[in-house]
Amino acid sequence: MFQLGCANRACFKNEILSGLTVALALVPEAVAFAFVAGVEPLVGLYAAFMVGLLASIFGGRPGMISGATGSMAVVMVALVAEHGVEYLFAAVVLAGLLQIGAGILRLGKFIRIVPHPVMLGFVNGLAIVIFLAQLQHFQIEQVDGSFEWMSSSALLLFTGLVVATMLIIHYLPKLTAAFPAALAAIIIISLVVIVLDLPTSTVGDLASIEGGLPTFHIPAVPFNLETFMIILPYAAVLAAIGLIESLLTLSLIDEVTNTRGRGNRECIGQGIANTTTGLFGGMGGCAMIGQSMINVNSGGHQRLSGIAAALFLLAFILFASPLIERIPMAALVGVMFIVVLATFEWSSLRIMGKIPATDAFVLVLVSLVTVLTDLAMAVVVGVIVSALTFAWEHARRIHVNGYDDENGSRIYELNGPLFFGSVKSFMELFNPEDDPDDVILEFQNSRVADHSAIEAIDNLAEKYIKAGKTLHLRHLSGECRELLKKAGDLVEVNVLEDPRYHVADDQLA
Repeated sequence: MFQLGCANRACFKNEILSGLTVALALVPEAVAFAFVAGVEPLVGLYAAFMVGLLASIFGGRPGMISGATGSMAVVMVALVAEHGVEYLFAAVVLAGLLQIGAGILRLGKFIRIVPHPVMLGFVNGLAIVIFLAQLQHFQIEQVDGSFEWMSSSALLLFTGLVVATMLIIHYLPKLTAAFPAALAAIIIISLVVIVLDLPTSTVGDLASIEGGLPTFHIPAVPFNLETFMIILPYAAVLAAIGLIESLLTLSLIDEVTNTRGRGNRECIGQGIANTTTGLFGGMGGCAMIGQSMINVNSGGHQRLSGIAAALFLLAFILFASPLIERIPMAALVGVMFIVVLATFEWSSLRIMGKIPATDAFVLVLVSLVTVLTDLAMAVVVGVIVSALTFAWEHARRIHVNGYDDENGSRIYELNGPLFFGSVKSFMELFNPEDDPDDVILEFQNSRVADHSAIEAIDNLAEKYIKAGKTLHLRHLSGECRELLKKAGDLVEVNVLEDPRYHVADDQLA
């Protein structure tokens, strides 16, 4: 089913150390997202462990890290608040089954339709989201539940530790590549804080991570149609968000590593992970771009790194919680700030004035929607706007060249695709009252694309019939003729065959 991907000791060392680095970064994220969803911290930690382990084993992208995520957590809030955590577990199981179905139906390939400006906007928006999420660690929760910035001395100390972490990560690789820089920075800063007894916030200030092994637990909900109708909308949204974020992260890691993951297998892997997680008391999850970038930058490119991260996280829960809880948050924030700098596509700022204005608009729009709502919504909005822009641009390109042949027939050479966006302009190009009795519409440089185009042709033919004239179609491609054939009685026009004209057939290529 899977391969660890390592053939030598150096690879094993890099993968395991990278997994340890990722595991340390997973702890505060899982706890924070559990709080967002309104569940216990262990529910988030168990999700990070199980989703991370199973997605690494069964998924389609070696080196990609999965776990509890904020984009899915915000969807869970209303379900947990209204119906309780057991309904959440049931929804996660159903979401996993939907994801498996998407993989079996090979829907992962549709990630290819995401335009490059949308990908850039997704990456930039996510980098901003990761950055904004770290700012809460510079604040202290008050008794009334509000948050205020740290006092000047505490803020200065925390900022200094963050900067020190970032400097270590930046400069250590210039000295040696034998040890992951992020892990070294966490260890060094942790030792400095512990030895000098510096007063700064730690992982333990978020919540205790101590716990036992996750146990099999069938969600305690009524197994009836009412329950299904309650969880179905949440499950569908969770499945969609999980797959969109996972497949986009897969595409990003593909570019970074110059390799290619398998989208449909990733859908199935994420589905297996979420279905299992829901049956073991976890909140579900998907790919995590921040932790995936940490893993790749630390040298983890194989499945072993993701498996190691999950097992280290479980070990933290079972055996090392007192030690992990002493890690200063400043070290982990510094690691995430490095991820932000590495994730943001700085080149997109340089090309803004060189790319089409519509692409620049989509890039900025997707970034803003990512920050203001969620990743799935941003991608959907970006794809829709890009598609409408494409349709508008092509709708403007349709035109005809009219002339009379030796038989006295009026020939209209149509240029440009005929589809829903161009039919209005198409209809305005003709005036049946002024044309001769026989009119030929030449499709050598055009094609009939959809039902709107068929309706437009039929309406045009009716106008010529009412004017006592005949409209012929000539040089239709095989696909266009098949489309008209399927339309049947919806369109009544004469299709002319020309033996001197041969249409290229994709099946013969």
